[in-house]
Amino acid sequence: MSRIKTAPSTSRGAGEDYTGGVYGSMLAASVVIGAGSLGSFPRTELVLLLLLTGVVFWIAHVHAQLFGARLARQPLNRRVVAHVCRDEWPIVQAAVPPAVAVAVSPLLGMDVRGAAWLALAVAVAGQVGWSVAAARHAGASLRLMATTASVNLVLGLLIILFKIVLTH
Repeated sequence: MSRIKTAPSTSRGAGEDYTGGVYGSMLAASVVIGAGSLGSFPRTELVLLLLLTGVVFWIAHVHAQLFGARLARQPLNRRVVAHVCRDEWPIVQAAVPPAVAVAVSPLLGMDVRGAAWLALAVAVAGQVGWSVAAARHAGASLRLMATTASVNLVLGLLIILFKIVLTH
């Protein structure tokens, strides 16, 4: 939550920050692990849990941005609120692909356990993808993009390791 900017950018693309997507993907993976460690659960419950958790964390991040250091530096107005909501939206966006993976898993012949593993894999892939997008958007070199992808892959694999340890 430390991505506070001093003022909204004038163009939509100039101020985009994809770190919320990295965070949201890691959050989605954690939700899948938490739900999976509780035993069997309906797919619909997991889809809703992923999406609603993303929305709640988005609201929390928007609140922190608006009523944290930003409030001390600039008055709130509709433009500032809209800017912060848009900047934090990748947290919600990152929850969508794992939720879709769970929703379509019956079409792939997967049971609930397979759906959870698919959602976890999609969340980790999203985490890596968002990190590369953030690095690319920031103008990072290919080496730095590969480094951030590797770090996020390792973090994702740690989450998978936690799932294995917790469920076995």
